[in-house]
Amino acid sequence: MKKTVLLWAALVLGVAYGQYTLPPLPYPPDALEPVLSAETVETHHGKHVQAYVDNLNRLVLGTLFAAQSVEYISRFADGAIYNNGAQIYNHTLYFDVLASENEAKHTPTGALAAAIDRDFGSWSDFKKEFVRSANSLFGSGWTWLSVDPGGKLVIGSYRNAGNPLKKGHFPLLGVDVWEHAYYIDYRNRKADYLDALWRIVDWKVIESRYENR
Repeated sequence: MKKTVLLWAALVLGVAYGQYTLPPLPYPPDALEPVLSAETVETHHGKHVQAYVDNLNRLVLGTLFAAQSVEYISRFADGAIYNNGAQIYNHTLYFDVLASENEAKHTPTGALAAAIDRDFGSWSDFKKEFVRSANSLFGSGWTWLSVDPGGKLVIGSYRNAGNPLKKGHFPLLGVDVWEHAYYIDYRNRKADYLDALWRIVDWKVIESRYENR
C-alpha cells in the first residue's frame, strides 16, 4: 500500500546513506481527531520519535550496527542501541496502521479474519484479549498482534521498547501504551485510549502485512 511504502522506504533510505531519518506521517497530524489530537500526534511523532532517531544516529557510530536496518537492530541489538532502534521500528508500524475514522477499515476480512477466529475464537474475543493484555502491562511498553514461526496469531505485551521480532515473530499490529501516546488527550485513562483506538486502526494495512509477510 502507498503509505506503507513511503514509511518504510524512508527508513531504508536513511540506512543506505548512513543516516536514520524520521519516517514521515502518512496523513496530516489532525487526521486522527478526535481519537488522537493533532497535538498528541505532533508531540509523539515529531518530538519523541525524532529523539529516538537522533539518539540512534549518535549511538551506532563506530559499531557493527552503523549500517543496519532498525528491523535488524530490533532482532539482534541490546542496550541503548536496541531501545532507540526498536522504538523507531515500533512507532513506524504504529503510525502506519492508523487512519482517519472515515478511511479506516474497522474490522478484518478474508484470511486474517479467518485466522483470528481460528486462534482466538472470535473477533470479539480477540479484542477483549488484546485490551486485557494492554491494560495489564505495568509501566511503559507495547502490546502486539504477531504471527509466530508456526503461523499462529499471538498477542503479547512487552516492556519498554520490546517487540516480537526477537522471538522470531512477524509483527502485524503494535499499540503504544507508553503514556506519551495518550496522556495529552486521555490523561491517566489508558483504558479509554485503548477503547477509542479501535476506531482508527486500519485493518486494510494489517491484512496486507499478514498476506505479504
